[in-house]
Amino acid sequence: MQLKIMPKKKRLPAGRVALILFLCQMISALEVPLDPKLLEDLVQPPTITQQSPKDYIIDPRENIVIQCEAKGKPPPSFSWTRNGTHFDIDKDPLVTMQPGSGTLTINIMSEGKAETYEGVYQCTARNERGAAISNNIVVRPSRSPLWTKEKLEPITLRNGQSLVLPCRPPLGLPPPIIFWMDNSFQRLPQSERVSQGLNGDLYFSNVLPEDTREDYICYARFNHTQTIQQKQPISVKVISVDELNDTIAANLSDTEFYSAKPNRERPPTFLTPEGNTSNKEELRGNVLSLECIAEGLPTPVIYWIKEDGTLPTNRTFYRNFKKTLQIIQVSEADSGNYQCIAKNALGAIHHTISVTVKAAPYWILAPQNLVLSPGEDGSLICRANGNPKPRISWLSNGVPIEIAPDDPSRKIDGDTIIFSNVQERSSAVYQCNASNEYGYLLANAFVNVLAEPPRILTSANTLYQVIANRPALLDCAFFGSPLPTIEWFKGAKGSALRDDIYVLHENGTLEIPVAQKDSTGTYTCVARNKLGMAKNEVHLEIKDPTRIIKQPEYAVVQRGSTVSFECKVKHDHTLTLTITWLKDNGELPSDGRFTVDKDHLEVADVRDSDGGAYTCVANTTLDMVSASAVLSVVDVPNPPFDLELTDQLDKSVQLSWTPGDDNNSPITKFIIEYEDAMHEAGLWHHQTEVPGTQTTAQLKLSPYVNYSFRVMAVNSLGRSLPSEPSEQYLTKAAEPDTNPTAVEGLGSEPDNLVITWKPLNGFESNGPGLQYKVSWLQKDGDDEWASVVVANVSKYIVSGTPTFVPYLIKVQALNDVGFAPEPAVVMGHSGEDLPMVAPGNVRVNVVNSTLAEVHWDPVPLKSIRGHLQGYRIYYWKAQEGSLKRNRRHIEKKILTFQGSKTHGMLPGLEPFSHYALNVRVVNGKGEGPASPDRVFNTPEGVPSAPSSLKIVNPTLDSLTLEWDPPSRPNGILTEYTLKYQPINSTHELGPLVDLKIPANKTRWTLKNLNFSTRYKFYFYAQTAAGSGSQITEEAVTTVDEGKLAMASRQVDIATQGWFIGLMCAVALLILILLIVCFIRRNKGGKYPVKEKEDAHADPEIQPMKEDDGTFGEYSDAEDHKPLKKGSRTPSDRTVKKEDSDDSLVDYGEGVNGQFNEDGSFIGQYSGKKEKEPAEGNESSEAPSPVNAMNSFV
Repeated sequence: MQLKIMPKKKRLPAGRVALILFLCQMISALEVPLDPKLLEDLVQPPTITQQSPKDYIIDPRENIVIQCEAKGKPPPSFSWTRNGTHFDIDKDPLVTMQPGSGTLTINIMSEGKAETYEGVYQCTARNERGAAISNNIVVRPSRSPLWTKEKLEPITLRNGQSLVLPCRPPLGLPPPIIFWMDNSFQRLPQSERVSQGLNGDLYFSNVLPEDTREDYICYARFNHTQTIQQKQPISVKVISVDELNDTIAANLSDTEFYSAKPNRERPPTFLTPEGNTSNKEELRGNVLSLECIAEGLPTPVIYWIKEDGTLPTNRTFYRNFKKTLQIIQVSEADSGNYQCIAKNALGAIHHTISVTVKAAPYWILAPQNLVLSPGEDGSLICRANGNPKPRISWLSNGVPIEIAPDDPSRKIDGDTIIFSNVQERSSAVYQCNASNEYGYLLANAFVNVLAEPPRILTSANTLYQVIANRPALLDCAFFGSPLPTIEWFKGAKGSALRDDIYVLHENGTLEIPVAQKDSTGTYTCVARNKLGMAKNEVHLEIKDPTRIIKQPEYAVVQRGSTVSFECKVKHDHTLTLTITWLKDNGELPSDGRFTVDKDHLEVADVRDSDGGAYTCVANTTLDMVSASAVLSVVDVPNPPFDLELTDQLDKSVQLSWTPGDDNNSPITKFIIEYEDAMHEAGLWHHQTEVPGTQTTAQLKLSPYVNYSFRVMAVNSLGRSLPSEPSEQYLTKAAEPDTNPTAVEGLGSEPDNLVITWKPLNGFESNGPGLQYKVSWLQKDGDDEWASVVVANVSKYIVSGTPTFVPYLIKVQALNDVGFAPEPAVVMGHSGEDLPMVAPGNVRVNVVNSTLAEVHWDPVPLKSIRGHLQGYRIYYWKAQEGSLKRNRRHIEKKILTFQGSKTHGMLPGLEPFSHYALNVRVVNGKGEGPASPDRVFNTPEGVPSAPSSLKIVNPTLDSLTLEWDPPSRPNGILTEYTLKYQPINSTHELGPLVDLKIPANKTRWTLKNLNFSTRYKFYFYAQTAAGSGSQITEEAVTTVDEGKLAMASRQVDIATQGWFIGLMCAVALLILILLIVCFIRRNKGGKYPVKEKEDAHADPEIQPMKEDDGTFGEYSDAEDHKPLKKGSRTPSDRTVKKEDSDDSLVDYGEGVNGQFNEDGSFIGQYSGKKEKEPAEGNESSEAPSPVNAMNSFV
């Protein structure tokens, strides 16, 4: 448990006489809280614990209950006095006293009246140790009398006069609460002009016609009886002098008419209080209320000051439109002169209130219960103050001390009773009474003389658990008379603990200011006095503090996203940890969006209201730590609003707006857009941007535009939605500011000029009636400018122009108001025609077999008749002698050379070919005539690779190659070159053999090759220009099964010792098997020797299991696993089903590593071009047994 730190007390001096009772908590002045077991045999004088208030107003409709409760040992008995004489409750059947209590119940519900039991009651609680008395309880029934009947005449007065409507409620008990209402039970409105005074009257500083009504009703509410009494309605009529003629005015009585003064303005005068000065007396601690109500026209305003002082800041309040000044918790220092000032436009008046603060008696030092042991000394002190100063009187057991039984140990000295050498008979209850004219105080304090050995009230073996580095407080509540001394010990044989490390409190508590791990242990409290000794053991455990090792972090998230807070906590494993999340120091909202999972808090779909401080609170039974992080919810700003246009001029206007909420991200700028409702309704354009601190903008406007504006706010997260559009603003029309752009002059025909331009939009027109003045002039001619005005179009055609002649052109905008500024002049040309002349002197220079260079002479500019685009070369491949005959069916290629170039290159020609070409000039209209055809031949080039290469008919020592010639010989083939080399099992290439083959051959057989050997072939064709691209292929010669065993025996491995031993073991096993078969056969048994012989016909070839230590891969007839990657087939490309288990295909490498279902290699002999090297380290060597054995080793 966590201990509450108690205030440190001074150690008692050795000679102190008074005996104080020490407990776990400090003893109350009027109570001695004792352990229940101690109360069983410890006597105590009576103590009043509960009583009715001094001024006890009762409800006459309910039974009267007068409370009086007391405690003591033995339990006290109770008696009552009424009006100073004994009240015999046994003689009144309506009065009963509750068992074990002094509380009286007077049953007036069945019969009797409350007024019968009015009076002053006092309760006495008595036992063998003394008598305690209650206050004098004045019992009075509440009263709510009716208003006396009265006849109220209607009131008529002029507009502007003052008026006071009296309430004069009946006297009640307690006084009623006053308020004014109408017949509909609606409170009458009050203001600086009309208000209710403290006495309940309704004051009008001046009346207005709207004050006319017939139901001004004063109500009195008596809260104690929950009743409301109503006064007769008062009728008020306000009229103006103009409404009265002289005759009616003469007939009005004084009662009906307050004054004949004309309705005019006047300075203030006070309605209450009267005169220039008044006095006010208030009791200390009450609320001081000062009131000033003035009349005048216009309505006066009230001000308050304190002469020679200032009004207390925190205790001063203004009520009733500053007509009432209230000071709460008033004290003697608030006495003085207060001045209220009434002021209007015509003058001011003041009133001084002299305030005197009196005081009923109040305690300075009330007497405290005193517990002494026989022979000790002590004192009771009773000090009180008041204005006037109260008188102190003492009573003993409810009897004035002057006539009480004499006690030699007692001496009275004014407000103090001194006790010397008390004895057990000195026990009594003393009453101190402090009284003046405003009230009295009564306090009971007992003197209890006891002789008791020490007792320790703290439970034995109490376990205290404290967090390390915090104070530890070990309890030792004790009792004894005389006062016991307290000592603390740690452990079984420890010495008494001293003040240098520990703090020993007077109530017996041992404090360890900074508890450490080594503070853990057992502590013993020992209490001693002259009558005996008592001790008690308690235990202390020190726990590790709870720490937050990872605090939640500040987060800024956008509205609608998800945020997570983490709070990792380390705590003592022997304590139970509870983690609680708070928002703004309150509970999390009961919303499914908040998810708490162990040490995480997640908030989904974040809203604006989710922003705030989130606190992780880690609680154990001993300590609590917390950490907080702030969540800021941000978003794009809310749209601006309240757009307003001011300073509206012809070409400018000022726009102002109110920014929307920035949603926790400062606004950096505002974007202003406009809409032209006249020309482009619904289309918004960018107007300008202003900084985020600016809320106005001066906007430049164009003429004849019906503007509407809208504003968008921008922050770091984006832009807001647009604001609502502003009001529309139509600017005046004006002549255009600009002319059309993109003016061009181009002819569509040889005899015209087409003038085009980009027209102005409606926004740029600046007014109605937009048109264009189109002007043109032939350059270097003698004509004048020709002009025409056209409607709002974008093109005008001038006909009858010479072919391709330059023109000067300009287009000017105009509207109903006037012309735009003088436009710029642009150059144009009339229409083009096809060129008339072909390029001459065409020459061809063959660079190589695929590239030729062409030259030509330029065409004269005048014959081009248009803008020179360039020259175009047409070229094609043709057979010699058939150039003209098949020209229509020849596919031509075209190359265009821009501008005025007179030469160009023809790439991508085919070698050893016959070509023809011509050249044409090109302008904007098209091509001119072609130049005469020029022919040229390309020289031979190297051929392409042979179209295919196949290896067929493999034998033991030969392979046959078949091929197709190159698809593009690019000349005359002179011969073929074949190169080949063997490949061993480690992918190493053997010596390369070079072979020349005549060009007319398409088949060739290679002989004297090694059996079961893989070869790689490189094959290409040649022309006079050189060698072409090669094609490669691989193939394997077939296996000689008859020589396989011999080949295996010739392997060097056969000379190895382990191999010889293995072979011997195999031979021995075969011999044993033969003997067994022979024996079984001689016994008549049948044995399938033929099958076994077939199975073991050639042990060198048959695969063996890996666990036998041999090479190969075992597979029975039902094994359907795929073959190893890279395994090869024999050269005949087939594997018989019955021989598949005996093949050596698992030890070779195929080209593609794929097999058919029968085990044959896919595409082994198909020709292919040279490609990337084979994947990984696939073997290219033929799968001979020797190689297989070498690879195994």
